[in-house]
Amino acid sequence: MSAAPPSKATPLLKKTPLIEFHRRHGAHLVPFAGWEMPLYYTSILAEHKAVREAVGLFDVSHMGLLTANGGRAAELLGRRTTANVPTLVPGQARYTFLLESGGKIVDDLLITRLDDGTELTRSFFVVPNASRAHEVEEILRQHRAPDTEVDHWNGRAALLAVQGPLSRSLLERTFGWELGDLPFYHARFYPTPGGTQPKTRALGPRIPAALDGAILVSRTGYTGELGYEILVRADRAAATAERLVTGGAVPTGLGARDSLRLEKGFLLSGQDFHRDRSPIEAGQERFVDFEHVFVGRPALEKERAEGTAERLAGIEVTTEGAIPRHGTTIRAPGGATVTATSGGISPGLGHGIALAYLPRDFTAPGTEVTLEIRGRPVPGRVVTLPFVKGRPTRT
Repeated sequence: MSAAPPSKATPLLKKTPLIEFHRRHGAHLVPFAGWEMPLYYTSILAEHKAVREAVGLFDVSHMGLLTANGGRAAELLGRRTTANVPTLVPGQARYTFLLESGGKIVDDLLITRLDDGTELTRSFFVVPNASRAHEVEEILRQHRAPDTEVDHWNGRAALLAVQGPLSRSLLERTFGWELGDLPFYHARFYPTPGGTQPKTRALGPRIPAALDGAILVSRTGYTGELGYEILVRADRAAATAERLVTGGAVPTGLGARDSLRLEKGFLLSGQDFHRDRSPIEAGQERFVDFEHVFVGRPALEKERAEGTAERLAGIEVTTEGAIPRHGTTIRAPGGATVTATSGGISPGLGHGIALAYLPRDFTAPGTEVTLEIRGRPVPGRVVTLPFVKGRPTRT
């Protein structure tokens, strides 16, 4: 009798500093990118509506929480991403892409300059996606100069997203801050409740030591609404979240996060790209600064000059009950067949929407396509992104 093969142990899911908060508020917890995360608390639709109309609170502590510090930290990040990082001013944030040499996207990430410019050392907060955080960290470590340190702070800090048209008033009312002069895609330290740190504090080079008595507030988000992301010490995360909920924030999970970003045409790492698409193919040229040298630039210059075979497009499906999903088959004019990279119902529009890479000749708004949904053909049409226009996020 042969021995039974050894069983493979299921990897333990990582937990954010807010895991007990999620449980107290009745979250439906699911595995996501190696983390135990809330899919929803009450319902995806209710949480989506809260963010569009009032204010929602997300735990995004599963994202990579990295710092790059050193005299050549700016050069490292500029060389490895499509952003001209050395030109960032203190407090400025930039959405960007880290590429392979062939121009394909390894990950999209947010980079924020933390130093105040008074010393030679440069300091940056780097936030990649949860599924790519370790890979991005290793790439930066491998390419750093000896004077530059790359560190991660997951578990010692927590990142909360406060999103929605009432987000500013909630944060100001709850913490006594004045956020009116914090520009879009900028960050600043503000005092914790009862703290003595002035809001003009120089942006420090270390996390979480820099969070003693202060919270890093970034005018950023992933919903297309007015919103902020706040970085707090891990041991203060739950109390901070509870104060926000007491003030009116609705705890919001990954389900609404996905429907909100899809309505705005925002990309999802691992679905809309996973080392198989370039920023040009994904329609993200505005986030590529060709005025500096970076890994993958020659490939992108070639694509910009010659065009790409396919481009990301938005598709609306207005047939009642027909909801496209990731992997839905789509037939374009001429017989080309592709699959949806993202899909779902738009709570704001009341019908199905999807993202897909279509042959570039069929990406014009109004182009008719056919989707295979539950074994039947369903008509769809290409539309201009974002699907839901809404309020501008810069005001």
